[in-house]
Amino acid sequence: MAAEPKIFFPANADEVALLVKENRNLLSRGANTKPALSTAGEGENIVDLSKISGILEYDPQEFTISALAGTPVREIEAALAEHGQYLPFDPPLTAAGATWGGALASGLSGPGRRRFGGIRDFVLGVRFIDGRGDLILGGGKVVKNAAGFDFPKLMAGSLGRLGILIEITFKVFPRPNSFATLDIDCGSLASALEGIKKLNSHSIDLEGLELEPPGRLLVRIGGFTDSFPERIGRLRKLLGQEGRLLEVDEEPQYWQNAREFSWAASEGDGFLVKAPMTLANLERFDAAMGEMELSRRYSSGACMGWIAGRDSGQISEINSLLKELDLPGVVLRGNTDYPLLGALKGQGFLQRIKEALDPENRFLPYNKTTSASP
Repeated sequence: MAAEPKIFFPANADEVALLVKENRNLLSRGANTKPALSTAGEGENIVDLSKISGILEYDPQEFTISALAGTPVREIEAALAEHGQYLPFDPPLTAAGATWGGALASGLSGPGRRRFGGIRDFVLGVRFIDGRGDLILGGGKVVKNAAGFDFPKLMAGSLGRLGILIEITFKVFPRPNSFATLDIDCGSLASALEGIKKLNSHSIDLEGLELEPPGRLLVRIGGFTDSFPERIGRLRKLLGQEGRLLEVDEEPQYWQNAREFSWAASEGDGFLVKAPMTLANLERFDAAMGEMELSRRYSSGACMGWIAGRDSGQISEINSLLKELDLPGVVLRGNTDYPLLGALKGQGFLQRIKEALDPENRFLPYNKTTSASP
């Protein structure tokens, strides 16, 4: 019988460093909102960062905030809201308890990434424990900092393979005064994609652009309400449809549901997969997902696909299709022995970085065929 994984609950960076020096096959975990990324397999051990929590420094005038890795994102968003600021990349699963470190390590961004970019574009500085048990500092706490090797961006989407995050600094933005969303039924996936192409080719600032197959587009704008009628008129003219404006209470709820994947609610063996998309391959991909009767959404102008189902056995079929289309993917929920799917681009580069930061394989490997030392 396989031994149960050990779960460690360090209270500070020094305790994390000691754990790394004394153990192998370590997997760091926040609130377990993305269980496929933080559930230990056979021979693996968990470093739970829930005790390493709290906002360390917040300067509204500098638009930066620093917090410990185990801090719930919702606490940070509440602090920002008091000063009319927010995280434009919409870290997903915030209501479910997602943590500051988990957001960066998973590399996930929500529908708000459409306008300003994803989480990788907002991280300024990190402190983390490497595979030698040393505390590494990368980046800084001011937006203009650009010195040194870019560890902060390397940690985005690193899945805990390069080190255990202790502290992260992000830049933040002023929150728009108000939002409005235009709901348009384009009738078909092909027509919806043509609509997205039109929006992409015009200088219209969009806070969000979601595609729900087969042809529903949700187009979000933000700013001052007195500018909305003219901007909404431009959108309608461009897309050639009147559409429907979401009601005042309906509008924020839609985007909250998108951010929390409420549409993907599943039971038992349910799964959720993220896969980057391009407009060129989306129709073929979506046709296959439809044949498999899977729920899906395409976010941020259809550049990111989210696929959900109830049978984790279908993950292997998604994996095969992603490989065929030369696209990567990652499993966020569901039973899988390895969370990375499809074309594992950049794995050679990441493995070289890992060998430099984790020479004794204290953390899990990027390539599942590369086993850690016993």
